[in-house]
Formats: sequence, C-alpha cells, structure tokens
Amino acid sequence: MIIGKIKKNEKIIKFQLKLFCTKCGKSVPGGMRASEKYYNSESFRIEIEKFKKKYLCGICRDAKRIKDKIQST
Repeated sequence: MIIGKIKKNEKIIKFQLKLFCTKCGKSVPGGMRASEKYYNSESFRIEIEKFKKKYLCGICRDAKRIKDKIQST
C-alpha cells in the first residue's frame, strides 16, 4: 500500500508495519511504500498513526460493507 503521494521520478522507500485489525485483532501483512521526502515528515507519522487506529482486515472490512449496504437500503 502506498502512503502519501509519490511523484514520477521520486525515490521510493519500502517498509513494514506491524498491523493488527482494530475489530478482531488479527495480524495482517504491513508492506508499505512512501516517497523518501514524505517518509521523514511529521505528516507521515500522523497519517501512519491514524491508519493503524482504523485499519480493518479484509474479512472485517467486507462484513462492514455488507452491513452498511443492508442498512442503507
């Protein structure tokens, strides 16, 4: 997954995050990419923290989508 914006000729940094689903607690792969400039910024750290707080695994995300779809109809 890409965090932030990466311009055409910018250097890309690949890194791993320890991610857990916020609903079921399941550990999920955390392979991420970001531009070299963005990787060292304060806004990057803030975005990562927000991402970790609301991350759902695929199963929980799909269940939420189905639930939301049923409620909206």
